[in-house]
Amino acid sequence: MKKNIHPEYKKVEVVCLCGNKMELYSTVDNIHVELCYKCHPFYTGEQKIVDTANRVKRFTEQSKNAEKKKDYTEKQKEKKNLKKGIGAEKQKEKPILTLRDMMDALK
Repeated sequence: MKKNIHPEYKKVEVVCLCGNKMELYSTVDNIHVELCYKCHPFYTGEQKIVDTANRVKRFTEQSKNAEKKKDYTEKQKEKKNLKKGIGAEKQKEKPILTLRDMMDALK
């Protein structure tokens, strides 16, 4: 039978970025965390954005890029439609002619 297959369970110190230190039991030697009960907005009641990986900044940049792309594609569709004569401006300029109107125009 195998012996000593379980890792050692010992007392370790957990260190937060705010400087708070706690003692817990774990199988890992050193634990470093970004938030703890002393600095987390839920426990402190303070409203602050915790953005360690710049996720909020990346999201706003992606949404701006999506809007630019959407505007660009809409402009491209309008250009294609105007070339084909589908645009509303073209239809407003020229009235729809019947066959009789076309025949009268030839005379």
